[in-house]
Amino acid sequence: MAGTGRARGLDSHGYFEREGALGRVGEVFGPVVAAARERIVAVFGGRLHSAYLYGSIPRGTARPGRSDLDLLLVLLGEPTEADRTAARSLDEALDARFPQIDGAGTLLVSRAQVLSDLERYDLGWFLACLCTPLLGEDLAGDLPRYRPDSLLARETNGDLALLLPRWRTRVAEADGDDARRALVRGCSRRLVRTGFTLVMPRWNGWTSDLHEMAQAFGAYYPGRAAQMRAAAVAGYEPGADAEVLRTYLDDLGPWLAGEYARVHGTKAPRPGRP
Repeated sequence: MAGTGRARGLDSHGYFEREGALGRVGEVFGPVVAAARERIVAVFGGRLHSAYLYGSIPRGTARPGRSDLDLLLVLLGEPTEADRTAARSLDEALDARFPQIDGAGTLLVSRAQVLSDLERYDLGWFLACLCTPLLGEDLAGDLPRYRPDSLLARETNGDLALLLPRWRTRVAEADGDDARRALVRGCSRRLVRTGFTLVMPRWNGWTSDLHEMAQAFGAYYPGRAAQMRAAAVAGYEPGADAEVLRTYLDDLGPWLAGEYARVHGTKAPRPGRP
């Protein structure tokens, strides 16, 4: 099965090609992006180093009324609680103003964190390869080029075992269908992406499409293929079935965490995180 990806998402030298571009933003989402740009400058001003879009909107695959707006803001200093409060207010304002999006989410990081050795093959890769510059100086020029190798697999998704206890707590505390639906969506997406990066070095390519990720995974783990295909469906069209979450926590998640550690090892510990 080696090489079934046929270098998809890579250039002729085997490096990641950056996905997404402002030119791919659909016409219906243009006003959303323009408003986000204006509000980011107004809210963060001189604290902002740069801003990026990521996800389906800059990839050109967003669905009006179904997709969310994903933003990454790089600040000159470490994000403060006031910054996080401002980011939440920004998200709420954009979501309330534009019916084209089903929510907005803003990640806050510092310039030093992005360029740190510890984050070079996680946050650094994410910015350089999966984020589209929106404002400020693009930090991708200060980062290396990346290949779909085992080091990248380990540092991006080699922490699933740490997430499972947190998911279990959130599932136990979930109150109502909306909360469970959000958990199904988030957990499904993370499991599919982890399953894909497990096989990414052998598949030798990149995709952000959950169905394609599940298909690539299934080529190497046919016994788990049906589970991963179902998770991909739930990642796009989540239900509120608690049994789905129990299956993730009791079966697919623990198996995937163990297999990931066996194949790629575990992600380097981050200070202040369990």
